[in-house]
Amino acid sequence: MGKANAAHSATVLLERFSPRVVILFGVGGAYPSSGLRIGDVAIAEKEVYGDEGVLTPDGFRGTDFIGIPLLKKAGKRYFNEFPLSPPHLPLVSRKNFEIRSGTFVTVSACTGTRNRAEALEKIFGAICENMEGAAMAQVCTMYGIPMIEMRGISNIVEDRDKDKWNLILASEHCQKVVMELLEHL
Repeated sequence: MGKANAAHSATVLLERFSPRVVILFGVGGAYPSSGLRIGDVAIAEKEVYGDEGVLTPDGFRGTDFIGIPLLKKAGKRYFNEFPLSPPHLPLVSRKNFEIRSGTFVTVSACTGTRNRAEALEKIFGAICENMEGAAMAQVCTMYGIPMIEMRGISNIVEDRDKDKWNLILASEHCQKVVMELLEHL
C-alpha cells in the first residue's frame, strides 16, 4: 500500500522481468458523482497525483504551478498527470456490474469525508481514488512501458463508514475483468 511501495515494486518488476505491459489492479473508492456503484470496475485513462504540489489560499495547485515537473522524458515534462493505456477490448462477459473508464487520483491518505471527496472529484474530474496508481504510472513512464490500471469499487468515497464497504465483491469483479483482459492480450 502507498506510493513508495508501489514505485519500488514497479521498479523491481521492470528491472527484473522487462514486461511488455504492466497491469495494476486492486480496489479503490469511487467519487460520489462518478455513477459507479460498489462492485463496479473502473479503468484508468490517466493517473493524477492528488496531493503533490502546494496548498495555496486559493486551494490546491499541482506541481505545474511551482514549475517543477515530476519527470522529464523525451522532451516531455510530466507534472501531476500520467496518461495510461486503457484496454480497447470488448469486455462483454460481465453480467451484474458496470465497467467505466476515467481519471484516477492517487492520494497519500484515503479520503474520509464527503466534502474532500467532492473537492478532489471537482479539481481533477476524477471517478476513482487509490493510493498507488500515479507512482506506478510514473515509473512505467520512466521506463517507456505501457500501463493498464483497473480497480474494483469497494466503496463510495464519503464520510468514512467501513460497514458500507465490500472489498470481496470489488476484488472478485476486478479479478474477472483482469482474467478476461489476459485472455485477449
